Amino acid sequence: MAVEGSILGNAVLRREDPALLTGDELYVDDIVVDGIGHAFFVRSPFAHATITAIDTSSAEGMPGVAGVWHAGNLTLPSFQGFAMMPEIFNRPCLAEGKVRCVGDVVAVVVADTREQAADAAEEVVVDYDPLPVVTDPEAALAEGAPILFEEAGGNLCFPTAIEYEGDPNEGADHVAEVRLVSQRLAGVPMEPNGCVAIPDGDHMTLWMSNQAPIALRDGVVGICGIDAENLRVAAPPAVGGGFGPKASGYVEYFITTKIAQQLGRAVRWTEERTENMLNMVHGRAMVLDAKMGFTSDGKIVGMDCNVVADAGAYPCIGAILTLFTQQMIQGVYTIPNMKFDAKTAVTNTAAIGAYRGAGRPEATQLLERILDVAADELGIDPAEIRRKNFIQPDEFPFTTHGGVNYDSGEYEKSLDTLLEAADYQSLLSEQAARRASGDTKQLGIGVSTYVEITAPAGLHVEYGAVSVADDGHITARVGTSAHGQGHITSFSMIVAEHFGVEMDDITVLQSDTDEIPRGAGTMGSRSLQTAGSAVFVASETVVAKAKQLAAHMLEANEADIVTGAGGLQVAGDPGSAISWGDLAKAANDDSKRPGGMDAGLAHELDFDGTDATFPFGAHISLVEVDTETGEVKMLRHIAVDDCGQILNPMIVTGQQHGGIAQGAAQALFEICHYDDDGNLLTSNLMDYGIPSAAELCSFETSNTETPSPRNPLGAKGIGESGTIGSTPAIQNAVIDAVSHLGIKHIDMPLTSQTVWQAINEAG
Repeated sequence: MAVEGSILGNAVLRREDPALLTGDELYVDDIVVDGIGHAFFVRSPFAHATITAIDTSSAEGMPGVAGVWHAGNLTLPSFQGFAMMPEIFNRPCLAEGKVRCVGDVVAVVVADTREQAADAAEEVVVDYDPLPVVTDPEAALAEGAPILFEEAGGNLCFPTAIEYEGDPNEGADHVAEVRLVSQRLAGVPMEPNGCVAIPDGDHMTLWMSNQAPIALRDGVVGICGIDAENLRVAAPPAVGGGFGPKASGYVEYFITTKIAQQLGRAVRWTEERTENMLNMVHGRAMVLDAKMGFTSDGKIVGMDCNVVADAGAYPCIGAILTLFTQQMIQGVYTIPNMKFDAKTAVTNTAAIGAYRGAGRPEATQLLERILDVAADELGIDPAEIRRKNFIQPDEFPFTTHGGVNYDSGEYEKSLDTLLEAADYQSLLSEQAARRASGDTKQLGIGVSTYVEITAPAGLHVEYGAVSVADDGHITARVGTSAHGQGHITSFSMIVAEHFGVEMDDITVLQSDTDEIPRGAGTMGSRSLQTAGSAVFVASETVVAKAKQLAAHMLEANEADIVTGAGGLQVAGDPGSAISWGDLAKAANDDSKRPGGMDAGLAHELDFDGTDATFPFGAHISLVEVDTETGEVKMLRHIAVDDCGQILNPMIVTGQQHGGIAQGAAQALFEICHYDDDGNLLTSNLMDYGIPSAAELCSFETSNTETPSPRNPLGAKGIGESGTIGSTPAIQNAVIDAVSHLGIKHIDMPLTSQTVWQAINEAG
């Protein structure tokens, strides 16, 4: 909520945008280095095969070629995609002995130009002996399935469960059932992946288009054998989207760096769009089955849930995202009894990683779908069945069956605000009128309510620092790594509020190990509540020290020192003032500091929020379905999201709109299709159905504000909320539009063909 006289809580234009709009910011492919070599990767055309021979002789003799490398002549340790994964599932940087997915890296060519490298890569001859393929995670867990890692003895890579003895739905008057497929999605960032490795003697600089470059430094150190003090890892000022997939480490980074080391020459790798679709980690890919018991009046008795998740060929963080699904499977509801069992399998497909929401959307999609099924079967309004089962505000903090501790929430308030904004009763009346008239274009109304986890376990701590230079300029440093979210603006607002300076007098540094000692990066909707809180505390600490110093120098009471134009002053006496520059100089002058005060005007810390925060909200989607063609048209989408105390409503609104668009994309358009041989059939933007703004409606967004007690800003995350809330609302709306025809469920994406087929099968 905006405070009078404060910059915080008010809409502030983003500092980042002018340079982005004019093209002045550098992306990783814009980095110019004299004499740079270009890497092009030779990738497997088979999803599962033994490598019997590699012949590079023809490629090595082609114009401009500096070398060709494969597992036989470039030694690198295997890459552990995520710390919780057994090393048996590690990925060889260059495929050794066998390949496990189409696009697996077999060899790499470096040449003077990218065209020369690509031409030479076509001349690398690899002999393969194909092996049986499995692309479906349920099939991968079945007896007799092809095994990807023989030493593992099977394809199960990660199990997790909430144990419950007996039937959690025992005693229920009614049990609703649903099987939901949360389909595999591609991240499709505007800028594909890439890196530039620049050696300088023993020193190496590695630029990468990544969400967590600082966190990836240790991986580069371990795999490439570079001393940490001789390695700089950084993301350039502009990163063209991430959405989770760019939080991963990629073997191409390590291979490029190692070859640059060997050659003593800078090497660039720039990913093609088809490479990106094939090899950047995908998202979702879960099959969820649930039974939920109810009393006759709609109160939840229990839930029994089984999940099979796909890890892809090389398990990384995507393999354990069922933990987040498990944590959030209770949602916003009181569910007395809970049983949950999840198994993740490796398959001959691209690895699954974090994708906007990462395990939490899947839980919400299942919950919100089964509640609509139950509402229909029990004859209860979908909004009312949700209201009946909300966790109440006086129950917080609230520990769930999944083991997480909700900080704060007013779930009924967000639903009521939503229903009023949508004029829900008039929507129901319009729907009834269309059904009565037999109109071929039917209205569907979909409701969803949700809670999600942000800054989850292991990600609630972040580095931040603030310092004042002798010229009065203020610098903030953060361990997060922006790629479109507006962090420079948000963190500048916090500093400006404390110091009373203009935002242009503040520099925010990020994404560079030469400037930032540590940092987890940007994912899990964590940045404001962690790095922002670190900047808040650091600013508060520096200003408090400066006030003590100013009081000493001005011979005033410390309680009377306030911020003024460009520095500190005595309240009511602007003539008794000291600039920030003079304060910084005095802080380093032993003769001007009070006794016992340390030198310098700076503070750094690792802010610890102690636990996650839990944003929540409610969405309604209104769609029109043509029952003759199956065409779905979004008419309205209304969202009320609560991300705690709002720092900049303009940035929050932008995140809501972007999130809803990605949620709608899953509901209506996007899916990664593999054939039985493991070929990705949607490997370019002609075949992968990513929508443009023309396919979507204009979104209506607003907010409630329920502060979190776990950070000084009262903030919760917002980056993924729109995605989590929108997808089930849209799916529910489409099914609702045709439910009077006897249709109980349709899997996503709800394309015209899928909906038309469901209508025809229903007769």
